[in-house]
Amino acid sequence: MVKALKIAGSEILPGSRMTIQLPIANLYTHTRMDLPIHIIHGKKKGPVLFVSAAIHGDELNGVEIIRRLLIQKSLKNLRGSLIAIPIVNMFGLIQHSRYLPDRRDLNRSFPGSPKGALASRLAHIFMETIVKNSDYALDIHTGAIHRSNLPQIRANLDDKETMQLARAFGVPVIINSDIRDGSLREAAAMHGVKTLLYEAGEALRFDDLSIKAGLNGVMNVMRYLNMLPASKRKKPNAEPFVARSSSWVRAPHSGVFRNVIKLGERVKLGEKLGSISDPTEIFEEIDFPVISTRTGIIIGKTNLPLVNEGDALYHIASFSDSSEVALEVESFHHDITTE
Repeated sequence: MVKALKIAGSEILPGSRMTIQLPIANLYTHTRMDLPIHIIHGKKKGPVLFVSAAIHGDELNGVEIIRRLLIQKSLKNLRGSLIAIPIVNMFGLIQHSRYLPDRRDLNRSFPGSPKGALASRLAHIFMETIVKNSDYALDIHTGAIHRSNLPQIRANLDDKETMQLARAFGVPVIINSDIRDGSLREAAAMHGVKTLLYEAGEALRFDDLSIKAGLNGVMNVMRYLNMLPASKRKKPNAEPFVARSSSWVRAPHSGVFRNVIKLGERVKLGEKLGSISDPTEIFEEIDFPVISTRTGIIIGKTNLPLVNEGDALYHIASFSDSSEVALEVESFHHDITTE
C-alpha cells in the first residue's frame, strides 16, 4: 500500500497533486518570498524524483520545461512521486540575475546552514525539504549570460547507475563532469541521490530546441525509472557520445569578434574558428585569428561580439570520433525541430 507523502508539513495522498508555497524569507519591503513546490504523488509505488530549475535566477529554459512537464497527461499514470521546483532562486529571477541579493551563487552554497547567509539558508531549506525526500534528481541549467550551450548532460559517469540515467536522457552529448564544491549535485550525492545536470541554451532566453530536448529527456528518465509507461515512439534514441575532457578557447586579443562556427560543429586542432579585429582601425584592418586548441565538438560558445583578451569564446569537448558526433548532433536537431 502506498503511503501519503509528507513534505514541508503537508501530506500528499496517493493519486493526488498539490502545490506548496514554502516561505523562504521576506524582502526588505516585508513582501513574503516563497519557494513554489509542485508535487504529484502516484497511486503505485515507485521512486521519488525531483526536477529543479532556476537555481541561477537568469536561467529560464528549465522554468518552461517544468511548466510543460506538469501538464503532461501521462502523469495521471505516475508511479512514485514527482517533485517539481520551477524556480529555486526567486530572488535572482525577479532581478534577472544569476545570483541572490547578497551576490552569492546558490549553486556554490550547498548543503547550507539555517544560520548562514541568505544563500546558505535557502540551500539548507532545499536540502531538508526536497533532497532528503528524494531518490533521483534532474537539475536544469543554461549557459551564462551571452553564452549558449549545446543540449548536453553533465554527470558523474563513474557511477554506474548515474551513467545509465544519463544515457536514458537522450541527448547526443554526455560530459563526465567533476562535482564542484558547494553544488547541489555534490550535496545530493552525499545523501545518495543520483543527479543529472542538463545544460542547454542561454541565460535570459527561451530556446525552443533546448526546451523540447529537455522535456523529452526528463520524460525519458521517468520512463527508464518505470515512473511512466513506455513511449509509443517507434524510433529509439541514438546511443549518446561521452566526452571525458573539454576546454575553452580564449580570445588572444581584445576587439570585435566575428564567429564562423556554430554549436554542434566539428572542429580540428589548428583550425580557424573566427577572427578578432580592432574597431578603430578602419582603413588598415588587421584580423587576429582565433585558433582551435583541440579536435572536437563545439558544446558552448559566446554570443557577444565584443571581447576582451582572455574571454572564453568556444567550449570544445573531445570524443573518440568527432565526425560521428557531429552527424548525430545534426540528426538530433532535425528530429527535435520536426516533432
